Amino acid sequence: MDWNTRLEISVGNKVISPIDSFTPTISAPKTVLHSIEQENVGFVYQPRVATFQMQVQAIGSSVAELTKMALAGTKFDIQVAEKQGTDWSFKKLLFRNCVITSANPSNVVVNGAPVATFSGSILGFGGDKDIEL
Repeated sequence: MDWNTRLEISVGNKVISPIDSFTPTISAPKTVLHSIEQENVGFVYQPRVATFQMQVQAIGSSVAELTKMALAGTKFDIQVAEKQGTDWSFKKLLFRNCVITSANPSNVVVNGAPVATFSGSILGFGGDKDIEL
């Protein structure tokens, strides 16, 4: 496969950093509802929650800028970069209004580039216009 697309972090129209690894977790919890007459009559829906963990290479100023964004509570978007080729699973993927809740800059390593890990919440997700297969 020739992977010509990538995920990246952007604030407004400015690209902050490409993402090496991205793991979103979306939960839509439901509690089973019972009545006196019958079991399992329905669900009580609870709010959806979306979180993420991502890793970026700790080279250049991107980790410092992401850490600054975490401290300031700056919202940003995670999106698929310009699509080239036909090997990407999504035509469009967008997580809007993300906020970093935890930053773990990497230790210095002897070989290879250090990697920083960031965790956070996704406030805008799941709209019909955000994901296209």
